[in-house]
Amino acid sequence: MGANNGKQYGSEGKGSSSISSDVSSSTDHTPTQAQKNVATSEDSDLSMRTLSTPSPALICPPNLPGFQNGRGSSTSSSSITGETVAMVHSPPPTRLTHPLIRLASRPQKEQASIERLPDHSLVHVFSFLPTNQLCRCARVCRRWYNLAWDPRLWRTIRLTGETINVDRALKVLTRRLCQDTPNVCLMLETVTVSGCRRLTDRGLYTIAQCCPELRRLEVSGCYNISNEAVFDVVSLCPNLEHLDVSGCSKVTCISLTREASIKLSPLHGKQISIRYLDMTDCFVLEDEGLHTIAAHCTQLTHLYLRRCVRLTDEGLRYLMIYCPSIKELSVSDCRFVSDFGLREIAKLESRLRYLSIAHCGRVTDVGIRYVAKYCSKLRYLNARGCEGITDHGVEYLAKNCTKLKSLDIGKCPLVSDTGLECLALNCFNLKRLSLKSCESITGQGLQIVAANCFDLQLLNVQDCEVSVEALRFVKRHCKRCVIEHTNPAFF
Repeated sequence: MGANNGKQYGSEGKGSSSISSDVSSSTDHTPTQAQKNVATSEDSDLSMRTLSTPSPALICPPNLPGFQNGRGSSTSSSSITGETVAMVHSPPPTRLTHPLIRLASRPQKEQASIERLPDHSLVHVFSFLPTNQLCRCARVCRRWYNLAWDPRLWRTIRLTGETINVDRALKVLTRRLCQDTPNVCLMLETVTVSGCRRLTDRGLYTIAQCCPELRRLEVSGCYNISNEAVFDVVSLCPNLEHLDVSGCSKVTCISLTREASIKLSPLHGKQISIRYLDMTDCFVLEDEGLHTIAAHCTQLTHLYLRRCVRLTDEGLRYLMIYCPSIKELSVSDCRFVSDFGLREIAKLESRLRYLSIAHCGRVTDVGIRYVAKYCSKLRYLNARGCEGITDHGVEYLAKNCTKLKSLDIGKCPLVSDTGLECLALNCFNLKRLSLKSCESITGQGLQIVAANCFDLQLLNVQDCEVSVEALRFVKRHCKRCVIEHTNPAFF
């Protein structure tokens, strides 16, 4: 990569080079070191050749695996197909006198300009790279190797891609990061492997054994992990606060292992320190599993249970008994949640700031009244698709939750201009309002909202029968408002 570095990382030695190559091989397919040495020797042999007479050694037959683009990425490599191609490497500019070859050497000199950056600048650049790209950088040269393993860059591991052998990558990385503190990686705090479908329980067990200081774990979409692996992580990582297992269909519970429960002292209470838990699309989660989660994760403040279709009002009752500090709760698309469930949720009182009950078809004005009466500091409510909500529910909500900033009552056909008027006259801080597919809404209701809610930033009136004049009125009074509509005459 530059004249300043002299040797490639391949000359570092057996111990250091093997780790870097193992990590990269688990994430991409790059040319071997022997192939690089051959290319280097060919460069020196061609120092006096011209562009019109390439060396026979550089005439590549089709499908030769050794010739890929310089980055060595399996996703961006370009194989030679269809015809034989002659490749000529530009020799060092100090040996050249031919003007055409001097022109060919200039891009190489420009690429080396990154070597002029000081170490702290390169480390800052590296901090924006995902883990697999950072491992590739470690193979460039000795200087980049030392900078790529700067401890400041390894507080977080981010692996992406469906083809990555995540289990092996995590094993190699944790082994390298444990060199200064054998068997323990004290610097690693965040692991994000979302969408890596090849992650299994073995990879999570590696994290649990080596990363006691882990605080954040995101494994969304990794459907091969099971309850046992999650139990190991929460038991061996006592500081874990953020856990995202959305889309992990085999996960039905969050709890401590039996061994961890026995070792804990009675004063500890056998509790887990998780505050943020996302179990969206964990389809097999049931009330009993939620009961266990609530009993062990009493410090929860953010809980997302979207499309956990087996949950009922009974599960929410357990949740309110053990987790009184919840600020954000989503039970969207939980079709068995009804007004009785909202009565339990209302026990959170002023602590609740965010609530999503979208497409809970059994919710009516009765449940909305419970929430509005006791949760006066509610800021966000998503009730889209709750067809049992009427103007009476919206009115009660507007008069009791005056600090409401975001409201979605789309696909509520019984809400009309009367409910909008009450909303506009009480919730002056409203910033986002969705009325999509509200058949009873007209332009008159929108004008009342625009005349009172000057801070409105987003208005969704798609599939609503509103006139162009009403939309223009909204735009004049709420100048920063983005209007989502389906009226072709308004633009």
